[in-house]
Amino acid sequence: MGTEIERRYIVQGNKWKKFIKNSQDLKQGYLITNKNGWTIRVRIIDNKEANLTLKYPKEGIERYEYEYLIPLSEGEELLELAKYKIIKTRYQLQMGKKLWFIDCFKGKNFPLVLAEIELKSSEEIFDKPEWCSIEVSSLKEWSNAGLAKLPLSMRPIEKRRVFL
Repeated sequence: MGTEIERRYIVQGNKWKKFIKNSQDLKQGYLITNKNGWTIRVRIIDNKEANLTLKYPKEGIERYEYEYLIPLSEGEELLELAKYKIIKTRYQLQMGKKLWFIDCFKGKNFPLVLAEIELKSSEEIFDKPEWCSIEVSSLKEWSNAGLAKLPLSMRPIEKRRVFL
């Protein structure tokens, strides 16, 4: 059984860029997204491969996660059928012994930048970089599915200012 445990933060500034190892362009479509139930996502990576991912809440910041490689043509068809979508560039950073992922959103979620770190347990201790500001790990509206359903550009200005 797959489990995902991650912490997410709003990123401020550009100091993270000096740690970039590589990047990927991602297009994601949400086929099912329920606040307290299943999220089923299709992801196209660099227009070269496709994944189908199933997620279900577990406890706190933990989720069950199952991910499957699918044919690119099927991924593209599913993406077209998805009602909610996001596009972003994901950067991978090496910070000490930990990998961080920085998502720079495009389209209706521009100029949002989020940082993610995957952990082995929800109690795992790690060094949080200075460019990580507000934690949004438990705020469903700041999840990728939440941003696809209600993009940053469609939120009231006072809600956008708090996080950017």
